[in-house]
Amino acid sequence: MPKNPAELAAAAVRETILAAYQKAVEANQLPEGAPEDFDVSEPRDKSHGDLAANFAMLWAKPLHLAPRKIAEIVVGNAEPHPSIESISIAGPGFVNVTLSPAWYGDVLRAVDEGGDSYGKTGGNEGRRIQVEFVSANPTGPMHLGNARGGVLGDTLASILAWTGAYVEREFYLNDTGNQIDLLARSLESRYFEHFGDATTYPFPEDGYHGDDVTAHTEAYIAQNGDSLLKASEEDRRAALSAFALERNVKKMEEDLARYRIFYDVWFRESSLYPQDVDDALALMEQNGALYEKDGALWFAATKFGAEKDDVLRRANGFYTYYTGDIAYHRNKFLVRGFDEVIDIWGADHHGHAVRFASAMRALGLKPESLRFVLMQLVRLMQNGEVVRMSKRTGKAIALSDLLDEISVDAARFFFCSRQADTQMEFDLDLAVRQDSDNPVYYVQYAHARICSIERNLAAEGILPDSLADVDLSLLTKSEEKELIRHLSMLPNQIILAARDLDPSRMTKYVVETATLFHKFYNACRVRSEDVPLMQARLALCRLTGQVIRNVLGILKVSCPEKM
Repeated sequence: MPKNPAELAAAAVRETILAAYQKAVEANQLPEGAPEDFDVSEPRDKSHGDLAANFAMLWAKPLHLAPRKIAEIVVGNAEPHPSIESISIAGPGFVNVTLSPAWYGDVLRAVDEGGDSYGKTGGNEGRRIQVEFVSANPTGPMHLGNARGGVLGDTLASILAWTGAYVEREFYLNDTGNQIDLLARSLESRYFEHFGDATTYPFPEDGYHGDDVTAHTEAYIAQNGDSLLKASEEDRRAALSAFALERNVKKMEEDLARYRIFYDVWFRESSLYPQDVDDALALMEQNGALYEKDGALWFAATKFGAEKDDVLRRANGFYTYYTGDIAYHRNKFLVRGFDEVIDIWGADHHGHAVRFASAMRALGLKPESLRFVLMQLVRLMQNGEVVRMSKRTGKAIALSDLLDEISVDAARFFFCSRQADTQMEFDLDLAVRQDSDNPVYYVQYAHARICSIERNLAAEGILPDSLADVDLSLLTKSEEKELIRHLSMLPNQIILAARDLDPSRMTKYVVETATLFHKFYNACRVRSEDVPLMQARLALCRLTGQVIRNVLGILKVSCPEKM
């Protein structure tokens, strides 16, 4: 596993402070009883130092001493550490730490040693995690919400894999139920219309009016002619819906592949019946979670923490959508053995997500093993106005329409730039701009600039030395140190993104990386007559490029060498 320089720095501070405290106790300067747990983190004001420790404040009560007195004694007993340059006290007992040039060099060596794996962390080794996302209704094209959910789920799966987990991406295909029956009846009506009969099977009032339904019908007729005119209603609808579904799923796969999303599993809802549903209900009955009332089968959800009970099988014998969902999640955990399942859903599913805790308990599972990312709506903006219709089709914006307007890079980066639970305005004009106002262009330009620096120096015969031969202690300017300190934070940012299920940390981190690199580039000339300094700065450029590539790789955004 690549080193985590920020974690090592915090550990060095913690180790130094605890050793100094023990020394003070042995010298009768401080009493025993101080808790070992305290925070070591970046201070809000970077001018105060690289790290801050709050031990003096936490120890004041148990040691019955003023925080500043504690800080003075501990700092006075601190032994030198190779990663620490100085420890200072401010105000009533704040302790600030400045890291040594050796630590800054260690950061760059960690990036160099980690290479394409720098940023990968532990914490989830051996865990099987499933991320289910998009799972769009297969009766028509995918829309903007699917576009946002797609990149959130796909990026989150990558982040979790970088923490050591085994991760599977899954699409849940709702290929049964009312919406499929409605699709079948819509297709059937169009089928008879084609042969001049618009009255035998009138178009359903709430049917699917899209051009794709007509296109599916015409394609079926082109292949099979009028073979269904005399078929039974059941066989005709089954044949038409199966044909349309396969075409829709193929189009989904094509659109998602264009979007750089590839699933490990396409799970069909129809495969749950009857076995998985029967097994789920049997388990719930065994756990005292079912009862019958008015001819229907009910889930006694209130016994498991919910506000109300739910019908699972209606009096007419048909199962509710919730029943299939419960059986599906039982399959995930108890059949396929996932340790954790993450579902990316629209915010309108909030109530469904809340009540799922009771279903998990009724299955004998831990509710915390099932986590939800609930995403808010997207508003597409152009020329300052909301865009609701596709220019090409005149219909609601589909994923394919969006990717006709902007690059996949821009779509993936923008959809990851906000936390899922915030409403999002997607600015089409900004997404196509070729300047620093466009964040994905800004980041890609930073990488291209690094590649340009390397090419230009190579044209002069100046190649980067092995890092072992570079004097990294020469990187002392504030812009250099700020950039290096930021590079050290990538592993921690990945840990936090995985913990919070928040891929937006990655876009924010890489934009800040680009900002700090441009700041360094403008303040510190890389090409120099001072060869050792030039080699140190060239190393910093090269390793910053490595970090940008790693983050953009997680986001599945391209990393051009020329722009």
